[in-house]
Amino acid sequence: MPKCSKSGIVGWGVYIPRYRIRADDIVKMWGFDEESAKGIWIEEKAVGNIDEDAVTIGYMASLYALKRAGVSPLEIDAVYLGTESKPYAVKPGSSIIAEALGIKHEKAVADLEFACRVGAEGIRLGITHIESGLAKYVLAIGADTSQSSPGDVLEFTASSGGAAYVIGSKDNAVAIFEGFVSYSTDTPDFWRRDGAPYPLHGEGFTGEPAYFNHVVTAAKLLMKELGLKASDFDYAVFHQPNGKFPLRAASVLGIPKEKVLPGIVTPYIGNTYNGSMLIGLARILEHSKPGQRILAVSFGSGAGSDAFSIVVTDRIHEVVKNAPTVDEFLSRKEYIDYATYAKIRGLINRYRL
Repeated sequence: MPKCSKSGIVGWGVYIPRYRIRADDIVKMWGFDEESAKGIWIEEKAVGNIDEDAVTIGYMASLYALKRAGVSPLEIDAVYLGTESKPYAVKPGSSIIAEALGIKHEKAVADLEFACRVGAEGIRLGITHIESGLAKYVLAIGADTSQSSPGDVLEFTASSGGAAYVIGSKDNAVAIFEGFVSYSTDTPDFWRRDGAPYPLHGEGFTGEPAYFNHVVTAAKLLMKELGLKASDFDYAVFHQPNGKFPLRAASVLGIPKEKVLPGIVTPYIGNTYNGSMLIGLARILEHSKPGQRILAVSFGSGAGSDAFSIVVTDRIHEVVKNAPTVDEFLSRKEYIDYATYAKIRGLINRYRL
């Protein structure tokens, strides 16, 4: 496990679409039990408009991240986009974002893939670039307009949104990395075959052997390597497939829910997949104080997790106001009905004779 000594978060940005659909509307549409959404703590979810996709969401989040960091696009040495819902099956979305931002053509640009984990993988790559001295700044993006089969329980949570992080030197960072670990196994809890419009999942199998095994194990490995205890963290944020899973993972680790609730966003915007943990981390940063330590753990089906230990610096209060906050995005919303949701998310096919 690399222990970090040079890298940190210089800036961050998020983007959450305005449209929302209430979980109750999905319940009524498909005749679910009224307790279905409440059981996993989902109230409503964000819905990407017809002109919003992983690239446009990633671009907006990146724009805000650069603004908050005070970094010129010309200083970015690498761009990594983590998504499992890019608009092109064969064409990078990262190159579109880099071009739109004005990042130089000779910089490293790549799309990454590992389900919902890969946005955090971009951060991990960014850390290694900074620690090795190969880059000055790295832009890591996690964005999705996640899909679900109509009428599947996944439809309660699959939503749209994303976050971007500028990784750079700890000397001008708002939060520094102490270290990270990765933990992966071949656990097929969730998948989408080539050409299939919607993913499939292993129902209850997605919990114990997949999510909890990887999230909890990665967190424990991180604490062991850094010589830390659960009580040493002021906040904890985990991947949030729903509202209940991160609270249960925290309980297993001995972390009280008061340290987790500030980063819980899924009940109000749904599971943004690669944006999930990263948006939660952004919200914690926006409410944190210098010296506080944050445990951040991602998860991607298939399956794997990355765990990070992050310590907030004195610069945190200087940059929060430089871009829209998560709370501002949470309050900026417009409700739509199921028919409108189905139309703009492409669930209705139009055929011509």
